[in-house]
Amino acid sequence: MFIRRELPADVPAIGDVHRAAFTPLTPTGAEPVEPGLVEALRAGPAWLPRLSLVATDAEGTVVGHVCVTRGTVDGEPALALGPIGVLPELQRAGVGGALMHAVLGAADALDEPLVVLLGHLDYYPRFGFVPAAELGVEPDVPEWASHLQARALTAHRPQLRGVFRYAPPFYEIG
Repeated sequence: MFIRRELPADVPAIGDVHRAAFTPLTPTGAEPVEPGLVEALRAGPAWLPRLSLVATDAEGTVVGHVCVTRGTVDGEPALALGPIGVLPELQRAGVGGALMHAVLGAADALDEPLVVLLGHLDYYPRFGFVPAAELGVEPDVPEWASHLQARALTAHRPQLRGVFRYAPPFYEIG
């Protein structure tokens, strides 16, 4: 497996990865929101190309994807992680973990202060995520508080506290 930046030629395969990864979690026959969310994020100003990574197999086939986009904490720059998706047949085989380590390392190298996500409470702590409230970060949608998590990076300042806001496409998914 190899991790690298997304290339324009990867766009269709990235949609397929998210479709395959999230369709089992949707009502029967429903299109998951994640492929459209990635497209909308890619088309907007919050997109950070250096932080959109793919995992490929030895033949170069895209088998996983993660992206990080610009979010804010009380108007100050922060990062929003997600979606992250892996082909179902490779889930629990280390692909998602490799993508997480790569994107967090890249974000840290770019001197980003904080990464925030909404996600499974049993999965993300292994990558250093804690409940966002522990870092003084709260969601702008109160219902998200129980699953909002954050990870401070090397450039984090304790004064970076307040309400976290995602890029607009996150609020437009339905």
